[in-house]
Amino acid sequence: MTLRHPLRWGILATGGIARAFVQDAQLAGLNIVAVGSRSAESAQRFAAEFTIPRSYGSYEQLAADAEVDIIYIATPHPMHYANALLAIQHGKHALVEKPFTLNKSEAQQLKRAAQSAGVLVTEAMWTRYLPHMVRIREIIAAGGIGEVRAVFADHMQHLDEDPEHRINSLALGGGALLDLGVYPVSLAWSILGAPESIQASGRLGPTGADTDVAVVMRHAGDALSTLMASSRAAGHNTAHIVGTTGRIDIDRVWFTSAGFTHYDAAGAVVEEFTPDIQGRGMQFQAIAAEEYVACGNFDGELITLTDSVEIMGTLDEIRRQIGVVYPGEEPSLG
Repeated sequence: MTLRHPLRWGILATGGIARAFVQDAQLAGLNIVAVGSRSAESAQRFAAEFTIPRSYGSYEQLAADAEVDIIYIATPHPMHYANALLAIQHGKHALVEKPFTLNKSEAQQLKRAAQSAGVLVTEAMWTRYLPHMVRIREIIAAGGIGEVRAVFADHMQHLDEDPEHRINSLALGGGALLDLGVYPVSLAWSILGAPESIQASGRLGPTGADTDVAVVMRHAGDALSTLMASSRAAGHNTAHIVGTTGRIDIDRVWFTSAGFTHYDAAGAVVEEFTPDIQGRGMQFQAIAAEEYVACGNFDGELITLTDSVEIMGTLDEIRRQIGVVYPGEEPSLG
């Protein structure tokens, strides 16, 4: 694929999510020119693996590269704010892995910094850009399931129980909610808008990080979303959008490139969708970011800066209710 307005990409960090992103981005023809890591050796290995021209042993060197236009930030959650701010301070656009930041306060500060600098800073909520989600939004907008009354979604995995693992470390923003639950929360937001009330219950593990979270949110018009996240139990990982004249059942694993079935109110199949894409599908968010920059839309569209800030506020409130506080935060968070 040849992009109409190719930007020169830098990759900040060299972990698994960065590797997945680069694989898909290169399939789509994105121009990746540099990678930065806290270790020069790690950056060199990553650059060699993906034939990236330049590698740097610090994030600062990557951000200072005059031939980098936009930076994909692939560090753990607590580092997103500082890493995105570094990119902004060097005049770079940034695609920031989800969750956007650790909390709403950091998200608000990033929004102000990006707007002041006149650069695009957008959340890498890749699910919103996948073909099945594009088609689902079209069906809903056309009234295909009537008035949406409910959204059900889970993201449940059995992950490493080692207290030192990222998912269990409060110092690394660990917990099922920010790592896994951000997907169903963002889905509910995208379909039903901001919640008017939130009720959450959760279980904390030995480190104080949440291992299981259940959330019910009421949205405009009394529509409801029911969401579940877990790092201790593998779930079905499906999603369902129910309206007054039909429903959409998204196959497992719904937050990746998945199929879905659209039913009418009587249960008859209206449409069956099967995805046909190259790779995992992380390239679509990057292509959208390039298009936003090309047309000067630095607020984004499918997930705006305001969306990301307010979604972090929702996550803050859920954490407040279940009692998860990260180092340096006030217990009254939310």
